[in-house]
Amino acid sequence: MSIPFSNTHYRIPQGFGNLLEGLTREILREQPNNIPSFAAAYFENLLEKREKTNFDPAEWGAKVDDLFYNKHAFKEQEPPEKEKSQPPEKEKTQPPEKEKSQPPEKEKSQPPVTEEAPVTVMEVSEEDKEREEIAAVKIQAVFRGHLAREEVKKMKDGDVQEEKKQEDN
Repeated sequence: MSIPFSNTHYRIPQGFGNLLEGLTREILREQPNNIPSFAAAYFENLLEKREKTNFDPAEWGAKVDDLFYNKHAFKEQEPPEKEKSQPPEKEKTQPPEKEKSQPPEKEKSQPPVTEEAPVTVMEVSEEDKEREEIAAVKIQAVFRGHLAREEVKKMKDGDVQEEKKQEDN
């Protein structure tokens, strides 16, 4: 008896794929002997960075992935705390004093994430810029060489066809 293959796709949490890609990249870069302990140290370091800077790379990576599907991930959104603190229109029986007092406290406790994300993306050192320029020049040179080889190939094919026509006559 055989087990039929299933085309079921499991969903992973948003940002988890980005965390695993980062871990994989560092493992390939460092080539550690003990991968599980290296992974534990990597994630501890990542947690420390997240606590110090209040920037979550998993959340940011999830937004970047979401950008490909529905271009609304990076638009300015109200934090979910504001939406929860404001009652629906049917339940607006609370006095306005309570509504005004709750949101400022919550706004002060959590800085907006959208301010920090662009700062980390824009930080590019001069060395990185030079490397990018060198890589771009190499790519352009390879492409130009490819075009030149295609032209030479066409010219050779044209010459061969002309010779065959002359021999036939």
